[in-house]
Amino acid sequence: MELRQLEHFVAVAEEQHFTRAAERLAVSQSGLSASVRALEQELRTPLFSRTTRSVRLTEAGAALLVEAERTLAGARAARDAVDAVRGLLRGTLTLGVEQCVAGVSTARLLAAFHREHPHMEIRLRQEGTSSLLEGVAGGRLDLAFAATVSPPEWRGGLVPLAREPMVVLCAPGHRFAQEGTSAGWEDLRGESFIDFHPDWGPRRAADEAFAAAGVRRTVALEVSDVHSLLELVHEGLGIAVVPHHFWRKPEADGLLAIELEGSHRPFYESVVVLPPAGALSPGARALMALVRESGPH
Repeated sequence: MELRQLEHFVAVAEEQHFTRAAERLAVSQSGLSASVRALEQELRTPLFSRTTRSVRLTEAGAALLVEAERTLAGARAARDAVDAVRGLLRGTLTLGVEQCVAGVSTARLLAAFHREHPHMEIRLRQEGTSSLLEGVAGGRLDLAFAATVSPPEWRGGLVPLAREPMVVLCAPGHRFAQEGTSAGWEDLRGESFIDFHPDWGPRRAADEAFAAAGVRRTVALEVSDVHSLLELVHEGLGIAVVPHHFWRKPEADGLLAIELEGSHRPFYESVVVLPPAGALSPGARALMALVRESGPH
């Protein structure tokens, strides 16, 4: 079993398509297929279920994927460590990030990293917090910027980035706009809510706060991006409980931010998720140095 075969296998597993995987790796499709078949022959089991329209992992393939990602991450770390000793910083930095992370400007941070380490390839993956934790644990990500990670969820390192209150955003015509600048949990009963999918950090923080307050709510409209959420609130299709910095976005102009009174006030926390046992790659260590130098944004 060769590292090259594992790289081919992982690419097909992630793309779920041989042609796209071959294009991504800049190899011929026939060569890629032959490499995967050789791996299946060596392991004496199919790794993919193939049809004319789809490629899916078998149970054996899913089991191999976890170990293949860990093995490739270890090989990259070994190469990066040797380069670091030689005074070079090469290889790949793979960063995961929540869409709504606070306390850091990902674009400015990566631009500064690229200026200082132009020979490092940067890969960025935007995912929900649960997926980010799995990615760091499995070695698929070097580190991640995530939200609302509780200690029982993660046994690796967590570096705080920001902590801010969450507020209720509503359109000017909503009754909250006429009643004042704050509301209690009981005032939210019966409202229709707009929110993100359950894995996104703001949704996790809001769900936990509503559960702690003993208030059930209905999320009528689920979205996967901030702009859609703000647009739906503007149209009066519901209200949203979101991190306070959403209110400062240009797209939120005209919306009202209502503070939540009483206990169980929700807060939105952003953190850097580091691998267990402090196994930071040289690229991740360099990025963390920039995070600490730049401070919160």
